Amino acid sequence: MKLVFFGPPGSGKGTYASRVGPKLDIPQISTGDMFRAEVAAGSELGKLAESYMKDGKLVPDEVTIKMFKERINREDAKNGFILDGFPRTIEQAKQLETITEIDLVINFKIDEEIIVEKALGRRVCKNCGQIYNVADIKRGDLHMPPLLPKEEGKCDKCGSEVVQRQDDNEATIKDRQNIYWQQSEPLLKYYREKNLVKDLDVVGPPDIMVPIIIETIKK
Repeated sequence: MKLVFFGPPGSGKGTYASRVGPKLDIPQISTGDMFRAEVAAGSELGKLAESYMKDGKLVPDEVTIKMFKERINREDAKNGFILDGFPRTIEQAKQLETITEIDLVINFKIDEEIIVEKALGRRVCKNCGQIYNVADIKRGDLHMPPLLPKEEGKCDKCGSEVVQRQDDNEATIKDRQNIYWQQSEPLLKYYREKNLVKDLDVVGPPDIMVPIIIETIKK
């Protein structure tokens, strides 16, 4: 099963992907994780990507696509994958189609007010990128409790420090939302025209959402 998890920054798609993937025996693949892994490995593609990131520039699509092509050829992706944060544009989607077909796009829907609160509460591991959240969000019947590491400030997966990203502030979060919709509305329409999109309302924390997501995928 080849999936794309789609939704605005803070919608929870990364957290859902990290939990759904193991249950389906497929990897979560995000551009951020790919870049970090290639840079850490000192590969030629990693060095090239790092040269752009150091200058504060976006890594060109052709570099990202090459990394992705190598990534899905690994043994753990033989049964499929979950793409998290990629593609972002129609052009990226078209380049992706030259490599592989996508079976389903899950579009997570959530109010912007909740997204901002979630994003302000987000914490990430400095080493492996595992996501946590300190926000305790309650809106009517919706309750999204905190997602905390077992030991305060320390990642459950690798034991490294858990921190708040510098760009997780209200102004930057709203800017990310605007950029996301400018880029992604056309892409979402593109996938809808291919009858690949399933909309899912975010109605609770991961322990509630994950079974809903898996049921949607199996349908």
